[in-house]
Amino acid sequence: MSSLTHHPGDHDRLRSDAEERLREGTAPPSRGWTISPDALALLYRLASNPTEAGEALKLLHELQTHQVELDLQHEQLVANEQELAQERDRYKALFDFAPVGYFAMTPEGQVIEANLAGAQLLGAASTSLVGESLAGFLAHGSQPALTGLLGRLRDGHAQACCEVQRTGEEGVVHELHVVANTSASGDSVLLIVSPSGQSPEA
Repeated sequence: MSSLTHHPGDHDRLRSDAEERLREGTAPPSRGWTISPDALALLYRLASNPTEAGEALKLLHELQTHQVELDLQHEQLVANEQELAQERDRYKALFDFAPVGYFAMTPEGQVIEANLAGAQLLGAASTSLVGESLAGFLAHGSQPALTGLLGRLRDGHAQACCEVQRTGEEGVVHELHVVANTSASGDSVLLIVSPSGQSPEA
């Protein structure tokens, strides 16, 4: 992915690209950058004096080159934004359509985000889970197991797991395996939930 970090020599390359675009007539469309009144006044004064006409041409070239530099920078910013949007969409698709349940929760157990598989495992719509306590979707007897898992993470454990149950329609019991760890920022908990017998790693 393109980087927005500037390195020594970036301006020289930008200037070289701008001058090449001017020579080849392939400069990008102007984005409306305008020459300042002071620059126009100086350009007019130089051009009006035959002995300084050469300086006027140099100044005009410099202004044109600078405008192309700005346009090229704008093009790069747009390209970077598009790449970031594409990468965001790709990761969102990986999250939403993963074959196991993914959850992001507060350290206290409120759901921040859930994917489609996770919502299906809990028998709910993913949007209806947000802000709700995950424990509330589990069988009453499984709630202490989830509470203990969250407690171990708060105590500094790198990872914790437990087995829980959810009672579905007509009293069908679903056995679920939960693996959790704390996010890198420490302000949320990340869970992977799968049917028991499958043990993905968080």
